Amino acid sequence: MSGGGEARGIVTDHDRGIHGYHKQKAEHLKRLRRIEGQIRGLQRMVDEDVYCIDILTQVSASTKALQSFALQLLEEHLRHCVADAALKGGEEVDAKVEEATKAIGRLLRT
Repeated sequence: MSGGGEARGIVTDHDRGIHGYHKQKAEHLKRLRRIEGQIRGLQRMVDEDVYCIDILTQVSASTKALQSFALQLLEEHLRHCVADAALKGGEEVDAKVEEATKAIGRLLRT
C-alpha cells in the first residue's frame, strides 16, 4: 500500500516540481554571489601574499556564510518537502525524514 498523495487526490507544489527554496530563490542567489565574492577574495589574498591569520579569518567567515545558507535551505526543505510528504502520508514520509537526517549528518561533519 503506497499511501501516496496522488491516490488521495492531493497534489502539492512539490508534485509540480516547485522546491522549498522557490520563494526565496532571488535572495539565495544573491547570498551565494556574495559568498562567491568572499572566495574570490581568498584567492586574491593568497595571490597577494597576505598574512596567514588574515586569510584564515576570511576562510572562517566564508565557512560561516555557507553554513548559514545551508541551514536556511534545510529549514525550507523541512517546511516544504518533508511537510509535503507528511501531508501525503505513507512511505514517503519515512524516506523524506531519512533524507533530511542524512543531510543534517553531512552538515554536522563539516
